[in-house]
Amino acid sequence: MSGYRARDWAVQPPALTPAYKTTRLRAPSAPLVRMPEGCVPESGPVFGHGDLGPLDHDLLQNYARDGVPIGERILLQGRVMDQDARPVPGTLIEIWQANAGGRYRHRNDDYLAPLDPNFGGCGRTLSDDGGQYRFHTLRPGPYPWPNSENSWRPAHIHVSVMGSGLPQRLITQLYFEGDPLVALCPIVQAIPDKGAIDRLVARLDLEAATPFDCLAYRFDIVLRGRRATVFENKPEGM
Repeated sequence: MSGYRARDWAVQPPALTPAYKTTRLRAPSAPLVRMPEGCVPESGPVFGHGDLGPLDHDLLQNYARDGVPIGERILLQGRVMDQDARPVPGTLIEIWQANAGGRYRHRNDDYLAPLDPNFGGCGRTLSDDGGQYRFHTLRPGPYPWPNSENSWRPAHIHVSVMGSGLPQRLITQLYFEGDPLVALCPIVQAIPDKGAIDRLVARLDLEAATPFDCLAYRFDIVLRGRRATVFENKPEGM
């Protein structure tokens, strides 16, 4: 397959990571089978830029009903770029996250933290001509998960970037600088390369903070190369 490169297993987590309990059941037990490349990735539907609403990037307002969401207000910003630091404009970036208490607005989330009636937890935007993007949102809270008796996910935000069509989608998670739970999370620690983990950490950007309003964090997204962001679903060859 010309133009494609094999997955770098020095960076990507192995399918079976015993400390991450779920992988014991989900990891393949037989050799993988390569599926033939179809026409869908090339000819699938293209998302419409005009479908974005004016508040889609502002999670502090896009679900608010009768007040403002509760929690630490943050500006999340960064740049989408290729391996040569060239901007990638027009990229659809979507995020979803738990609220400040660590609970998702999802019917299967039964964590005892309360739902915030003014926070939906989802947003999207497009990178501009310089590859820049920004979201206003809350810093999510950590939450427990049933990996072991006392496992906690660090605060994180799920990030999706789209190519020119809907089938071209990459997903990852960003974490926050200084969070001690990052080093204790078996999902994060399944990534064998510490540098790759470091590239998933959003940095405090105090210069971009808004006084008396919100702190700012920077998370740049690199699509290829040695400095590439680690994506959960990056298929072999991309």
